[in-house]
Amino acid sequence: MRLIITRPEEEALVLMSMLAGRGHSATLMPLLKIVPRTDIIIPPNNYQAVCVTSANALKNASLNVQFKNIPLLAVGPQSLDAARQAGFRNASAHGGDLHGLVAHVKENLDPETGPILYLSGAETSADLRALLRASGFTVSRVITYDAVIQKPSGLESALVHADGVLLYSPRTARIWCDLVAGLEKPAATPMYYCLSENVAKVLPRHWTKRVAKMPDESAMLALLD
Repeated sequence: MRLIITRPEEEALVLMSMLAGRGHSATLMPLLKIVPRTDIIIPPNNYQAVCVTSANALKNASLNVQFKNIPLLAVGPQSLDAARQAGFRNASAHGGDLHGLVAHVKENLDPETGPILYLSGAETSADLRALLRASGFTVSRVITYDAVIQKPSGLESALVHADGVLLYSPRTARIWCDLVAGLEKPAATPMYYCLSENVAKVLPRHWTKRVAKMPDESAMLALLD
């Protein structure tokens, strides 16, 4: 199949290679650019755990080494790999998405043991801090990067030749819809492969779509097999 990848460039290049190994060709059309913040300050505290819901939250050279001895809880294999590459020695993955991670924390951690450090981007699909605070946890959120909107060129041409479009977040789905709506000519409607129901529900009802059984890369790739 001929597919359009909308992920940020670094992630898109890895995905492109994986797709090629499965016999697919891909056009890179990143809708977001990841920009690490250079001025992050992590409040000193006796954190019992670090939580991350995006691998990009860990790709910041300003992260202090002292926090890398704290247990890190990630949402899935990609953020877990990023944690290990960043030097976090006690990292594990739980839940598959933000809500799954919150459920794991509620079940396995005690609010009385200490606060939680939440590393994230400026834009998130849900408010992990608010969800955990509702269960009595103290949470410090530190924004380590911004995801800046990019407008790719050649969208109309790419759509004419594409069999499918891969969408990984509600935000990128909204950006994509706005771009398609702004085309001078009606766009072709390929199959849309969505990471989750939250992504799919952003798209117009008449667009054909498939949703991954689990919100992770392997389930997305399974949609293409």
